[in-house]
Amino acid sequence: MTIRATTTDEPTGDTASYAKGLTGSYDLVLATFCGLLLISNIGATKAIAFDIPFSLPLIGDAIITDGGAFLFPLTYVLGDVLAEVYGLKRARRAIVTGFVLAAVAALTFWVVSLSPPAPGWPNQQAWISVLGFVPRIVLASLAGYLAGQFLNAYVLVKIKQRTRERTLWARLVGSTVVGEFADTAIFCTIAFAGILSTRDLVSYTVVGYLYKVAVEVICLPLTYALIGAIKKREQSYEVPRLAA
Repeated sequence: MTIRATTTDEPTGDTASYAKGLTGSYDLVLATFCGLLLISNIGATKAIAFDIPFSLPLIGDAIITDGGAFLFPLTYVLGDVLAEVYGLKRARRAIVTGFVLAAVAALTFWVVSLSPPAPGWPNQQAWISVLGFVPRIVLASLAGYLAGQFLNAYVLVKIKQRTRERTLWARLVGSTVVGEFADTAIFCTIAFAGILSTRDLVSYTVVGYLYKVAVEVICLPLTYALIGAIKKREQSYEVPRLAA
């Protein structure tokens, strides 16, 4: 039996189209979004440096990043999908869900770190070193995530109100440019100001930001295909398909 939603949570004056209700693919996108966020937050506990054969201004001869860089940009791809297909309210729902789960994960790791190890288990210090509760890092991660994802969704929806189904690429890239800037700047400043040298902090921030935006641009064909497939699956999304 197919259930059709008959109401929308978007403002009545909004002429852009969105899927209604929480049916279709919303739960799958939400679960994947939260999973990528949690994996990325764990990966981000490892700092990574890639040597390069030449020196760049403000960066030097090594590209400094962290393990979260591999998957975290994909959370912005899915954030774009949520805002584009389901609108601002349901995108906020996913963002808040991810925030709560990330906070619970950090709290759980902290409690586990404080718990006494079993006799004969030799990895207590290794566990603390990797997953121990570091308030500054957790605060930086959560603050950057909230600001970046909310701005990403807000900018995309505002552009869509003007462009409707046209120029999808503009709202995908435009929202990422704004959201990733806020996310990266807030995280790097809170987490590493006063710890890294000025040069390393600038390198970490600039490289991280450019990399995340580049991933979004490279993933545009995938994002287009994913949004198109989900719009077709959402029976309540009653507009021509991706007239970009």
